[in-house]
Amino acid sequence: MHSQPDHFDALQLLATIAGQQNKLTEAVELFIRALKINPVHPASLNNCGNALLMLKRYEEALLNYDRAIAVQPNNADTYYNRGVALQALKRYEGAVENYERAIALRPGYTLAYNNRSFTLLELKRYEEALLSYDKTLALNANYPEPHYNRGNALLGLKRYEEAILSYDKSLKIKPDYAEAYGNRGNALQELKQLEDAVLSYERSISLKPDYDFLFGQLLHTKMKISDWRTFEDDVQQLCEKIELNKKASSPFSVLALQDSPALQKKAAEIFALEKFPLNQLLPKIPKRARHKKIRIGYYSADFRNHPVSFLTAELFEIHNREQFEIIAFSFGADTQDEIRKRIANAFDRFIDVRNLSDIDVVNLSRSLEIDIAIDLGGFTTDCRTEIFAIGAAPIQVNYLGYPGTMGAEYIDYLIADATLIPETDQHYYTEKIVYLPNSYMANDTTRCIANKMFTREELGLPTIGFVFCCFNNNYKITPATFGGWMKILKKTEGSVLWLFEGNPISNDNLRKEAINWGVNAERLIFSRRMSLDNHLARHRAADLFLDTLPYNAHTTASDALWAGLPVLTCLGESFAARVAASLLNAIQLPELITSTQEEYEALAVELATNPEKLTAIRQKLEMNRLTTPLFDTERFTRNIEKAYTAMYERYQADLLPDHIVIKP
Repeated sequence: MHSQPDHFDALQLLATIAGQQNKLTEAVELFIRALKINPVHPASLNNCGNALLMLKRYEEALLNYDRAIAVQPNNADTYYNRGVALQALKRYEGAVENYERAIALRPGYTLAYNNRSFTLLELKRYEEALLSYDKTLALNANYPEPHYNRGNALLGLKRYEEAILSYDKSLKIKPDYAEAYGNRGNALQELKQLEDAVLSYERSISLKPDYDFLFGQLLHTKMKISDWRTFEDDVQQLCEKIELNKKASSPFSVLALQDSPALQKKAAEIFALEKFPLNQLLPKIPKRARHKKIRIGYYSADFRNHPVSFLTAELFEIHNREQFEIIAFSFGADTQDEIRKRIANAFDRFIDVRNLSDIDVVNLSRSLEIDIAIDLGGFTTDCRTEIFAIGAAPIQVNYLGYPGTMGAEYIDYLIADATLIPETDQHYYTEKIVYLPNSYMANDTTRCIANKMFTREELGLPTIGFVFCCFNNNYKITPATFGGWMKILKKTEGSVLWLFEGNPISNDNLRKEAINWGVNAERLIFSRRMSLDNHLARHRAADLFLDTLPYNAHTTASDALWAGLPVLTCLGESFAARVAASLLNAIQLPELITSTQEEYEALAVELATNPEKLTAIRQKLEMNRLTTPLFDTERFTRNIEKAYTAMYERYQADLLPDHIVIKP
């Protein structure tokens, strides 16, 4: 055969053998030689496409499939393979069309049904994906992947109990299905069955120790139930994995576990590159002419009863409509609560895009010629980072919801202030820093504090004694922070610590931990959820808010200061560890910012045992509350508008993004 180098049958056979031996590059070269002799041989075109597909040369594979279809338009396998190539390129709409062509030609094509279902899932067309998986399973119910992915569609629809049933079915067929255990854990977490979620994650990791980003999720869930039995070892492992460039954790989990801006940046870069790399599916946005008004798009899953909305509602309402047009892209649930209705009314346009795919949201943004896209979520729950990876606007900004770098080349700016990111720390952030004067945090000065005067008894607090409080989420309470609190209680006779009630398991674990420190467990009081106005009102029953490190109080610190309750913080290294200090500087109470754990504990004890000093601070807070920049929303709005204008002017002048300092 080698003596006939241009013999079509010989070349095709050699190419096929090379492909079977996984010598893919050689196979492609042989197929190309064969196709020069017979350019319209459908099997060779298809097989050459398959070899290119396995080499991840997707565009070339598509050219071969197109040529094969031109010769043989009714081959279901070619359409299926073409769908696989488009799916790999994240061109999901096209992939769905090709799988549907394959199914039309071969109605029992299980693989095509399964892949079509998966691409519908990626397009967030969850209801259609669910129906598609049902058809797949009707063809073959003993196939574990469709059960698993059906669970993922139900997870997307927030039908968590049903999702668990689907995961369980997949595990019955394939007991070592690590991914099914992982997502089963996610569904259990949403149902607040946190101990069971931990067990599911642990089982998943035991089956697949390098499961992408699950180790951090496991640690984060353990923190929610204050399970610190292996805390030191877990955090050390986490740091080592990230240093070795392993896909150990989503960036958000790292913020609350390690106060290292370098480690947080690395975690974000690993995550962004794996999950949301720059996507060149659409061409770069061409340079746009200047608009009469700068068009700002705010993108969020949290336009509802959520801290981000509690902070930003007034900002949206008082934006200067002479200079700016503001448009909301909402991809969270339509909760119909009061804050949702208020925010929807605050925008020039409020667009519900939760049922649109990422590419459709991008196309909509581009058609509306959004100048600046503000991602209010970053790497938080229900984020849609892919929208920014594809490119929603020529200028893209990370603001408020995620307190750190996103580690992504397509996010141009991060809005911060001089307390959050000292100039010497800019290299820990992939974005250019926009420095607002005072604090970066928007605030809503229409936040209503209920007139109700709660008695201590109503709140489960003792009638006498000093009340320390912290209304942060449980995952922010580290063993070191809690240990500091216990030392403070031991030195402050008759005092109690009033905490947010996360879940009964966490309450029990914290009580046990208190006993280990030699503190009576009854000195921990847990508060239930309340409406925001009543929650703000109950702050009056506390004497001092104790902050957490490395993930500070953010909205909770703002709430406390708005309600007139002093906040004591310890300044850390990273963005999330410096937020409370940013707020205290903006309200001109720097005396409540400490720089070491020892200083923090000593000042807490001093304020609890020196009523005159605490009274003076409370009076200063009351005086500063409405006269300093923190709660001057009008001033804040004008400053952030200056920031948007500065970004826009750089763009119009064909200048690359750079650090921007807004003067007060």
